[in-house]
Amino acid sequence: MLLEADLLREIANAPVEKRAITNLRVLNEAYDYPKPSSFSRGLRIDLNGLAILLISGTASIDESGRSIHIGDFRGQMRRTFHNISALLAAEGATWADIVRTTCYLRDIERDYAAFNEERTAFYREQGLDPLPASTGIQAILCRPELLIEIEAIAMFRTDPKTQG
Repeated sequence: MLLEADLLREIANAPVEKRAITNLRVLNEAYDYPKPSSFSRGLRIDLNGLAILLISGTASIDESGRSIHIGDFRGQMRRTFHNISALLAAEGATWADIVRTTCYLRDIERDYAAFNEERTAFYREQGLDPLPASTGIQAILCRPELLIEIEAIAMFRTDPKTQG
């Protein structure tokens, strides 16, 4: 019994393992920008067989750090989904593992209908059921040409013995 209690205490006091997420084929690192920025594209946290991915705000940025699809809301949204998909894939996850998104739109009144159409079509393509929890917010984004930015949280089991 004492051995079990010691083991439980050890597990409870173990440091949380975390590491940066990246996929340089589709997104450069923020510190590579002409004006460096200090954040990770995402963070992976491993907790006893459960992985949590915290995907930073992601937009229509290419592998060289350039904004693309300037002036094309739908194009920017599709590239944003592509970038998030690549970050998920780098960690063995998919959109089915997404539990929450926060979506920042530069002009929510103008772009919300297109946003909802694109998101609904993308989620259908991904076969998502249930859909992730989500919040839509109008915001001034970090670059004036960006029309949308999305952050996401994914969770999945990494230990086959604990998968349901």
